[in-house]
Amino acid sequence: MSAVLHAHPESGPTLGIDGGKRPRVLSEAGQRGRWWRFAAILIITGIVLVPIMVTVLLAFTPGPNSTATGLTFENLSNVFSKTLAATWLKNSLITTLSTVVVSVAVAAPAGYVLSRGRSKAVSGYSLLLFVMQSLPIITSVVPLFILFAGMGLVDNLLGLTIIYVGSTMTVATWMMAAYFDSIPISLEEASWIDGCSVFGSFTKVVLRNSLPGVLSTAIFAFLLAWNDYLVAIVFLRSNEIFTLPMGVQSFFQQNATDWTSVMALAVVMMLPPVIVFATLNKYFSVGGIGGSLAGR
Repeated sequence: MSAVLHAHPESGPTLGIDGGKRPRVLSEAGQRGRWWRFAAILIITGIVLVPIMVTVLLAFTPGPNSTATGLTFENLSNVFSKTLAATWLKNSLITTLSTVVVSVAVAAPAGYVLSRGRSKAVSGYSLLLFVMQSLPIITSVVPLFILFAGMGLVDNLLGLTIIYVGSTMTVATWMMAAYFDSIPISLEEASWIDGCSVFGSFTKVVLRNSLPGVLSTAIFAFLLAWNDYLVAIVFLRSNEIFTLPMGVQSFFQQNATDWTSVMALAVVMMLPPVIVFATLNKYFSVGGIGGSLAGR
């Protein structure tokens, strides 16, 4: 007769009829698998971070004509004092922050309509966004340049910002709609019963529970506008209107042999995204919505 002996919890593992220790063997195999996955992720992360670490190290290394020894901030000081790095940084911040604010302000209500609407017009609008999202920005650069040239928006930060907003709008709307889908409509129905309007429930209920989605959309718009080089090189001509990616490229062409100064300017370009992620990381949370339905 088959039998299984159950040992006392403190006396050892469960024994099968063959006397084996299968639970412990399976547990040890799972632990080894987790360690292998962790080691693989660690190695891949280290490989990815090597270029960044080299860039940072070169930025704080004394230049060929420097008398400093060890790590120094001399390269950063020279970049800001001898180039238009401060102007390029300001231009990038203006265009990027404007893109983020406008994109989120427009994508949030548009995404709400996609999430809650069920009409043919909404479905057609959703399909149109999908088609526009699949088109690369390079296909519209030349027509936009001709159009903006006649409107005086070439070599202008306003024209560049308009293009950034248009290029981020489709994906931003889809991102907001996807997050709004995760919020139960019963929360809005409860607010409607309490006398709240549709717009009021959107602002007071949906948006308040959508902070991770809003931040994800804002970060997407921020990175797209901050890192863009293709659109900027077509629409910007004056050195004082350059954004930081164009400034880095221009500075590199003029100082190809001075790698420490070039890397110092590259570090300046890397700092804002790092600061944004470090500041907003703690606000990413998908919890808190489920508790709203307690007792439902």
